[in-house]
This record gives sequence, structure tokens and C-alpha cells, in this order.
Amino acid sequence: MKKMKKGKITMTVTIGIACFALALIMTMQFKIVNETDITSIENMRESELRTELANWKSKYEETNQQYEEVTEKIEEYKNNKQSNEETEKLVNQELEQVHLLLGETDVQGEGIEITLRETNKEEISRITSDDLILIVNTLKNAGAEAISINDERIINMSDIVDINESFIKVNGQRILAPYIIKAIGNQSYLESALIGNGGPIDEMKKIGQDASLQKENRIKIEKYNKEIKMKYIQ
Repeated sequence: MKKMKKGKITMTVTIGIACFALALIMTMQFKIVNETDITSIENMRESELRTELANWKSKYEETNQQYEEVTEKIEEYKNNKQSNEETEKLVNQELEQVHLLLGETDVQGEGIEITLRETNKEEISRITSDDLILIVNTLKNAGAEAISINDERIINMSDIVDINESFIKVNGQRILAPYIIKAIGNQSYLESALIGNGGPIDEMKKIGQDASLQKENRIKIEKYNKEIKMKYIQ
């Protein structure tokens, strides 16, 4: 971005110099006309007038050529400026998309909200990190654009792990039931993937676990609030 700003400043200065040169050329042309002695022209012989006229024509053509060159340069600078602005706009759009993919911005939109609660029945197994991972992967495959668990944003580097079969950690943070999973995306696709025959929510209900799903027209998912660190990429 700094390079773009520096390029804009350089372009502005260059256009200013070109405009100044154009003004100088026009001033010189007017000065030549003003300094012409009409009386001396009247006293000149025909041959001298022709010679003088040829010189004037040469000067005019030279000045006109310089004028056209400067005009072309100014137009070129204007086109370059517009091109740079378009490039900057595209770069900003790509950066915004990258921030969204990395989970670095708050987002909102239509989607679904899943609630998983622990039961008091001993014969029913507790909800584990594997259950959450299966739901998350199913949502991703169904086209979810953003996911969170108990307001912890899920990104590609998120960790979802069991700790001593007592609680679950997501992004290094301890979370407890009820587990609220939010997902932004096409509601029909997300719902079908989860509660259709063989879907994770469908399977959890079959074994007696407390799982429910609700469609929401406006879901807000907060950004990933931790530093993204690369251990192996150099």
C-alpha cells in the first residue's frame, strides 16, 4: 500500500511538471508574437518576407509538435492513474477476501445454529471433540462460509481437542456445554447435510443425545481473536 501511495505522489508531481512545460511553451509562443515588429515587416522585401515566413512556420511547427507531445504525455499519465486506481481497488478486494478466509473480520448473514446439550443419563455417551469436528467438517463440505463454536471462530488452523475426558478446548480455550455451533451459508444445504439420513445431528439423536438445529436469518460470527502463527512455513 505504501508503494501505491508513493506511486500516486510521483504521478501527481510528473503531471504537474508536464502541465508547467505546456504552459511555458504557450507563453513562449505568445511572447514571440508580441515581440514582432509590424513596421519592420512592412519594410521588408518580398524575398526577406518569404525567408522570415519560412522561419516562422518552422518555429510554429516545432512549438506545435512540443505542444502535442506534452498533451499526449498528460493523457498517458491520466490513463496510468486510472489504471493504478483500478489495480488498487482489485488488490483491496483480494485483501478483504483473504481477511474473511482467515477469519480476521466479524461477519454476519443467514445460516443455522446448532445446540448440543449433555444429558444426565449414564447410558448416553458424553459429547466429545470428535462430535464437534464431524459437525464442523460436514458444515464446511456443505458450503459454510464461517463457523464458530461457543463464539470461538473456526479457521483452518483451529484445534478442537478433549482434555482428560472432562472438557473440550477450542482454539486453546476451554468450552463447556451447551455447545452452540453457528454457521453462515445456504440454510437448506447446511440443514440437509446435518439432519439428513446419516448426518451427524441425525446420528446423535438416534443414540439419545440432545441436539437441535434452528435456521436463523441473521447470524453474527465474531473474528478469530488470536495471532495466527506459522510453525513450519518459511
